[in-house]
Amino acid sequence: MSRLKKLPKEEWDPRLKEAIKPDQLTDLEQGLTRFFAHCPDQTLGMMGFAGALKMHRTLPERLVELVRLRVAFFNQCRSCMAIRYTDALNDGVDEGAVCSLEKPQDAENLSDAEKSAIRFGELMATDHLAINDAVYDDLRKHFTEAQIVELGMTVAFFVGFGRLGATYHMVEELPEAYRSTEGPIAPWGEDAIQVR
Repeated sequence: MSRLKKLPKEEWDPRLKEAIKPDQLTDLEQGLTRFFAHCPDQTLGMMGFAGALKMHRTLPERLVELVRLRVAFFNQCRSCMAIRYTDALNDGVDEGAVCSLEKPQDAENLSDAEKSAIRFGELMATDHLAINDAVYDDLRKHFTEAQIVELGMTVAFFVGFGRLGATYHMVEELPEAYRSTEGPIAPWGEDAIQVR
């Protein structure tokens, strides 16, 4: 059960309804917006930032999705782990790649660039002060300065909002495998996911 009240779409600010089109989405697809709708001005601002990250992305969708899922594991955001975005699936994310996230540095089906970005995301989610010159030097082998900044902003979004989402404990609509509250769960090895 969620720890905060989800605002029914009928009570959303008209601007949010126009931006989200909740009647065209499942409850799970409406996601955190059902909580954020309590603060429509802030939500619209956050959506503008998230939209800019997505619309002007230069990083591959596959890479971003793999980083997102690795961060979601450390955040223990169940709704984040249960979702696979269509753009990423179309860019080559399959469950084999997701299963590689259990031990990404040992994976043969991940590129060196993906491993570097995943490592950065992992450190941001677990020990951001361990991100040192060597980590940035490794990122520079694969990415431009602008892409490194983009990766950092994207990961910061995932870490912050993923952790917030985890505290809300929004699990009612998730596949059974993601509803558990006993110990940590992972996005790899599960057969019930939601494509979005």
